[in-house]
Amino acid sequence: MAMAHTVFIDGEAGTTGLQIRDRLAERRDLEVLSIDPARRKDPAARAELLNAADAVVLCLPDDASREAVSMISSNSTRVVDASTAFRTAPGWAYGFPEMDREQRQTIRDATRVANPGCYPTGFIALVRPLVAGGLIPADFPITVNAVSGYSGGGKGLIAEFEAPAPQGSNDAFRIYGLTLAHKHLPEMQIHSGLAHPPVFAPSVGRYAQGMIVEVPLQLWALPGKPSPNDLRAALEAWYGGETFVEVASEAEIAELQGRRAGAAGFVAELDPEALNGANRMRLFVFGSADGSQARLVALLDNLGKGASGAAVQNLNLMLGLDEAAGL
Repeated sequence: MAMAHTVFIDGEAGTTGLQIRDRLAERRDLEVLSIDPARRKDPAARAELLNAADAVVLCLPDDASREAVSMISSNSTRVVDASTAFRTAPGWAYGFPEMDREQRQTIRDATRVANPGCYPTGFIALVRPLVAGGLIPADFPITVNAVSGYSGGGKGLIAEFEAPAPQGSNDAFRIYGLTLAHKHLPEMQIHSGLAHPPVFAPSVGRYAQGMIVEVPLQLWALPGKPSPNDLRAALEAWYGGETFVEVASEAEIAELQGRRAGAAGFVAELDPEALNGANRMRLFVFGSADGSQARLVALLDNLGKGASGAAVQNLNLMLGLDEAAGL
């Protein structure tokens, strides 16, 4: 039997780190290394593990991730970084294997992989194929609206939403990113192939995890005036055969659009929590009856395909293991 690959999760006590640890717990092909509790605050002990492991997963704030990378002198240690620090950095592969046909091999060959942000995963999945296929011009003005569970905001926001009133928050929904300078914008623009950053309108809801990312489009304003089904067909061709990214069929979309609203005048058609716990993403194209407008929608777990699931998928690829192991 082959020796198990060793993995060190730096920041394993955080939300993403804990979920990665859980996903690796039953694996026999991986051995998770941990710092001796007595040496937890010893930089030398941390440096030892950063250089001894076959692979390191960094679940740290940006500056701490940069510091951790600077401590790695071993040429054989492979790194998956879950922070924002390296997502557009030279020398780092972007860890979205389904992004295009070459990306999976790029990740396999890389020693440094930047895990995508949760919102960008949905946005890039929807937009990149359409820009690459010429259906959306690179300089077209794009807007993206999104809602995430509060776990995406880290320990502070989790504590606020889960604390009892009056210390906790009572709002059911809030918007943020009001400076229009969200830290995910650079990767959203670069990896989708856009000439300009989109207008990004993120929000958080009173539920723990799961997200919906939506790109509304005025199809009449696009040069080729594509139909909603042209967009859906382009996405379906791009992701054909993928395990973790799927495009909703015409029949499913017609069923969702055909549901009748109740007495209150609305019906819950897409549940942001529907894929919680899974490393999956589903894409939808909803079109108006006259075909002049569309809503592109990505549904995923912000802690799954948007974070820990993606990290494990990238780890598997980098170590030459079954891409779906543990997922």
